[in-house]
Amino acid sequence: MEKWENNRAWFLILPVFVIVAFSAIIPLMTVVNYSVQDILGPGQSVFVGTEWFREMLTNSRLHDALVKQLIFSGLVLLIEIPLGIAIALTMPHKGWTASACLVLLALPLLIPWNVIGTIWIIFTRPDIGLFGAAINSLGLGFDHTANPLHAWITVMLMEVWHWTPLVVLLAYAGLRSIPDAYYQAAKIDGASRWAVFRYIQLPKMRGVLTIAVLLRFMDSFLIYAEPFVLTGGGPGNATTFLSIYLVKLSTAMDLGPAAAFSIIYFLIVLLFCWLFYQALQAVGTGDKS
Repeated sequence: MEKWENNRAWFLILPVFVIVAFSAIIPLMTVVNYSVQDILGPGQSVFVGTEWFREMLTNSRLHDALVKQLIFSGLVLLIEIPLGIAIALTMPHKGWTASACLVLLALPLLIPWNVIGTIWIIFTRPDIGLFGAAINSLGLGFDHTANPLHAWITVMLMEVWHWTPLVVLLAYAGLRSIPDAYYQAAKIDGASRWAVFRYIQLPKMRGVLTIAVLLRFMDSFLIYAEPFVLTGGGPGNATTFLSIYLVKLSTAMDLGPAAAFSIIYFLIVLLFCWLFYQALQAVGTGDKS
């Protein structure tokens, strides 16, 4: 009887399984079905097996977009994680100033992604934009619509401004969870600020930093709305990341290649997330030993 009572708890999460089935599993199976067929028209298709996968894996434009995506995601992690930790360390721990800082930091996270792109279009316009006009007044000739390097700088600045607050909030939560007894013991031992950070704060933040790295990698690797609104993937294909290239494929009605690319994209994200997770867990295990 007790075993039956315990098993009845599974009925409580049955609605979740139903929702996931309709929102994720069924669409995924539809994509898998399209990836092995050549769609000729409504109700007309030919089974082609793995032809679209072979075509996508040898596609030079996909390789180019993948390289850009890896560079972009790598830069995001290299900038946002250390910057977020540094900001969290300098924030006040109590009082109204701490609350004010948290509210201000959360504001960029509340803005819709497409609106973020529109804001930065205006902000970086070389003629009337506050940032673009200020840079051009120094004689630097900044124009993210014509210069690939300027486009990359603008997209990176936009991404860092938008998502670094998430890392700050996670790191701040990890810091606030550390008991005062650790700091008191470090003070008695005469530990330096670097020693406190290295041996107390950083190990205690390992859990939240793991979440931050995984979230930021997945979000940056799947980024679409902001760079699409800001640059449209240009100038040329300078900021055509994987998601933008995928949308271009699907809007051209190449449903078979687009579906195969979607599955490859999905597997790449899963692979890198697993690698990051294993690496971070290994670092944590090494710290404990």
